[in-house]
Amino acid sequence: MKDLVESAARLAKLHLDTSELSRRWLHVQGVARRANELSGTVDEPDRPVLVAAAWLHDIGYAPDLIKTGMHSIDGALYLKDLDYPERIVALVAHHTGARYEAAERGLIKELDRFPREESAVADALAAADLTTSPDGMPITVQDRIDEILNRYPEHSSVYRAISRARPALVEQTVRVVNQ
Repeated sequence: MKDLVESAARLAKLHLDTSELSRRWLHVQGVARRANELSGTVDEPDRPVLVAAAWLHDIGYAPDLIKTGMHSIDGALYLKDLDYPERIVALVAHHTGARYEAAERGLIKELDRFPREESAVADALAAADLTTSPDGMPITVQDRIDEILNRYPEHSSVYRAISRARPALVEQTVRVVNQ
């Protein structure tokens, strides 16, 4: 399973360690660190799955991987094409309130191609994402959500989705962080 984490880190670096995505790459590295810190909240066999998914959660932002325009689906489609484990593909597809954004974008059918997992691993992945700033630094979930809302215009699908998802995302993060 160590190979899985190393492979995920290499793949994320290949696609995200670019001048165009330098800030996204910092975020992904921070989320992977945070996922490693939170890995004690999941069963031991699930720890590499959590950390690998953290490395890959934003891979769909890579310009050469964009198909639908929704990064979680685009990342999952790419990982599926590479025959990544189905569980990691699904965790990437559904991470951090993706269902809310898919609804806003009319992409529920595309998202539903991947099984949705409600588990300690899914919660820990969201918590790692939501407690890491865009620059890869620790941040509170409330500040992270505010940062996302400040980055997107009110009429955007991301803004509307995160606004609707906020209570669920905070609850999901608190479940993990307060363990």
